Amino acid sequence: MPSMRHRVLARVWARLATVVLVALALSGCAVGPDYETPQLSMPDHWGGGRGATAEAAPLLQRWWRRLGDSVLDGLMEEAVAGNLDVATAKAKVRAARATYRQQVGALFPQVTGNASYTRGDNGGNVGSDGDVTVASTYTQYQAGLDASWELDLFGANRRGVEAAAYGSDAAVDDLDAALVTLVGDVATNYVDARGYQARIALARRTASAQRETAALTKRKLDAGGASALDAANAAGQAASTEADIPELEAAFAQSVHRLSVLTGREPAALAGRLERARPVPAPRLPVPKGIPAQVLTARPDVRAAERRLGQSTALVGQAEANRYPSISLAGTLNTTGTQVGDLARGSSISWSFGPTLTVPIFTGGQLKAAAELAEAERDQSFLAYRAAVLTALEDVENAAVSLGKQRQKAGRLAASAASYREAARLSHALYAAGSSSFLDVLTAERSLYTAETALIESRVAVATYYVALNKALGGGWDGAVDTATPVVVDQNTGPHFARLPAPAIQ
Repeated sequence: MPSMRHRVLARVWARLATVVLVALALSGCAVGPDYETPQLSMPDHWGGGRGATAEAAPLLQRWWRRLGDSVLDGLMEEAVAGNLDVATAKAKVRAARATYRQQVGALFPQVTGNASYTRGDNGGNVGSDGDVTVASTYTQYQAGLDASWELDLFGANRRGVEAAAYGSDAAVDDLDAALVTLVGDVATNYVDARGYQARIALARRTASAQRETAALTKRKLDAGGASALDAANAAGQAASTEADIPELEAAFAQSVHRLSVLTGREPAALAGRLERARPVPAPRLPVPKGIPAQVLTARPDVRAAERRLGQSTALVGQAEANRYPSISLAGTLNTTGTQVGDLARGSSISWSFGPTLTVPIFTGGQLKAAAELAEAERDQSFLAYRAAVLTALEDVENAAVSLGKQRQKAGRLAASAASYREAARLSHALYAAGSSSFLDVLTAERSLYTAETALIESRVAVATYYVALNKALGGGWDGAVDTATPVVVDQNTGPHFARLPAPAIQ
């Protein structure tokens, strides 16, 4: 036969089960708007720009490898592992996922256990006549459970979970956006660094040739075949070209410093590694752009804006639900005994449970204002999403047009430099033979230096616009990175992360 204690416990759990079933039946609705991804009107094709084709799908996977520079490939790996902005974005992903788990926990009953031990004396060990009686000390053990559960009749907690899920998705997209920005910045600064190296080498070659011309002019002056003005002009032009070198070296050093910081290191960390000159990376062209609608899924900043729109829409429902009544269940179960073993058999049992109804009767308009605020923020999120889409389209159009026009410019500058190179060679030969004036040599050397400088700058610009186009299309790091592992700081190598698959958002 079951004991009285067991029958009491059975009745308690049966009633609790009945209440739970009723609560589950009641909590089937959620007020507020259900989010659906907005359908935006997108152009059918890109406007212009000969630097890309509109038919083929964009090739965004590790796009920088098409620059054909192994040093750049290595820097990309190191930057993704050590960049501090990326590390911050990873931490935000972990925070967003923790927030989501917190919101999910609010859907379930909250149960806490308690236990206590009391040793005391009730003060009755001395009688009224002053006689000492038996000591009235006592020992008491108590254990119990407290449980509470908000039924979430109108979906306030479920909307909170929905908002947290969208927020977690947006945090992941922000991480992708940080990676897109990072690889673009690394590539741009690397191209700039190689461009400065090329210009430094050009300035040194040009200055050396001009010094030779100045020496030839000095010999002619000594022989009476040239004027002092020619000699002064020759020496002045060589010195002017040499004066460009320190400024170019400073610009090169600044690019190296930026690259070092982008990889999470001190500014001078890459100085020795990048000291050896390499050509300006030349991209493989043309670059396919796909169709405009692809920016909705390829651009992480656009995806993040869309997820935040979903988050703000869910928060509208949560604010609306807060205007409705709420019901919560609370229950306690306690057992008390004079010995620890009595808690399981010979103790007294007390229990209680019941619902609590909370009705917002008068709040001075706060709840309505909160709902209106949520709606206004939802509208702002929608406008931010539209703005992100338009900005993405603009970025692609601008980069494509600039890349195409810069390619045309580079072709003409290459022809110009070749012509000036031949003019400089002929003017030197004629001047050495005494058949041409020094003014012709001076003009030819100055024009050649200007043309070759412009050609290097144009090649840098072509590579820079190539980077910008891939960045505008949403090309970034496509490898998995570990967002669950906190940053590890090494005093020698800086912060780094293990490259492991990121946990899925539930």
